[in-house]
Amino acid sequence: MKAIVQDRYGSSDVLEYADVDRPTPGDDDVLVRVHAAGVDPGVWHLMTGQPYLMRAIGFGLRKPKTRIRGRDVAGQVEAIGRNVTPLQPGDRVFGICEGSFAEYVNARQDRLAIMPANLSYEQAAAVPISALTALHALRLAQIQPGQHVLIIGAAGGIGTYAVQLAKGYGAIVTGVCSTSKTDLVSSIGADRVIDYTREDFTNSARDYDLILDTAGNRPLAHLRRALTAHGTLIIIGGEDGGAWLGGIDRPLRAVMLSPFTGHKLRGLVPDEDHKDLEVLREFIEAGKVTPVIDRTYPLSQTADAIDYLHNGFARGKVVITV
Repeated sequence: MKAIVQDRYGSSDVLEYADVDRPTPGDDDVLVRVHAAGVDPGVWHLMTGQPYLMRAIGFGLRKPKTRIRGRDVAGQVEAIGRNVTPLQPGDRVFGICEGSFAEYVNARQDRLAIMPANLSYEQAAAVPISALTALHALRLAQIQPGQHVLIIGAAGGIGTYAVQLAKGYGAIVTGVCSTSKTDLVSSIGADRVIDYTREDFTNSARDYDLILDTAGNRPLAHLRRALTAHGTLIIIGGEDGGAWLGGIDRPLRAVMLSPFTGHKLRGLVPDEDHKDLEVLREFIEAGKVTPVIDRTYPLSQTADAIDYLHNGFARGKVVITV
């Protein structure tokens, strides 16, 4: 089969479109014929091996432990191991696995769910990692109807889901994004949109019960200025912690600072359970959440897709078609 593989860390030049052996499902595996695979920022980190801390915690010290890139997946069940229930060959599924930038991939049944009936494979592949991250962030914050919620990076992969899910929970949502993306954020339901190139929301009189920061470059002190007295700040990753800690730095500092403030400052480690994929399916089939896809690339152009996303051009998600 064809797949995107890498045998060393580095820029997108290390990726190869190559022939590899088709996987054979084990007793607990689901073999999926991949139709589409989502691209998320984590793919770039796994490709480059940065921050370096991730190498030390199990992703491979000198080279990637997993040769084939990609984690979001949507496709059709080709075969199942003898311990797998209730999925069956022919089922249309979406979820998370290791190595989805390929024509076939083995996945765990507890990381897959039946696809929403109203989505294409490309749309379904755009959901799992980003939408689960948004869902878990809102749950961690114990979001309530009527709360004022600020979402920074509202036009990104996680942000577009966070806006829609927060609205689904009954919140009053303000999205923060750049000038070229304000129309998108309005179109997915934000009650108010702030263009950060023209307005500094941290200097306004508006107080928010909850801030979700998916953009990762504002000091914690500035973000706290926009919170109510007992508001919650959820840090979702970040890119300013340097080569060693990367996006882990700000969430760690937020957690350490939290006991000394009236605010709840939290980092996020999202789960990847199929039960929450089913929750997302309910939101999607009810018309409350719709994946936002900027563009698609064929499998052979995966390197270009990763570069496009990493350079900050994307409005919503980028998807690989297989």
